[in-house]
Amino acid sequence: MPQLARVAAGILAAAALGAGCAHYQSPVRYPNAKLKESGRAQADAGIAACRSLASDYISPGTATAKEIGQDTDVGGLGGAAIGAATGATAGVVHGTAKSVEPSPIYKGFVDRCLEERGYQVLGWQ
Repeated sequence: MPQLARVAAGILAAAALGAGCAHYQSPVRYPNAKLKESGRAQADAGIAACRSLASDYISPGTATAKEIGQDTDVGGLGGAAIGAATGATAGVVHGTAKSVEPSPIYKGFVDRCLEERGYQVLGWQ
């Protein structure tokens, strides 16, 4: 296999692995009386309802394709073709991870909605 083809295959594998590791952040609830009383399924439905309500009023704040492209450009700056390709891949993976993190305002909205429903949010992960 030619050197360039091996490099390209490695870059694609790294990008796929990075994209596979990405996950959407979600509120972590404290197991207070409300959570114990309602159960996990009902609490998860509450999160979904609060996310939907938040989306009606504010953008989740995920990175746009343009921002991901800018991260790729920044990561792609460099010297040799292999180094540049590796940097571009790192930029894409970073952009993908960035795209799944809600904005602080969106998180605050969901947190408040859940608190009004009786749940206590510890943070997001």
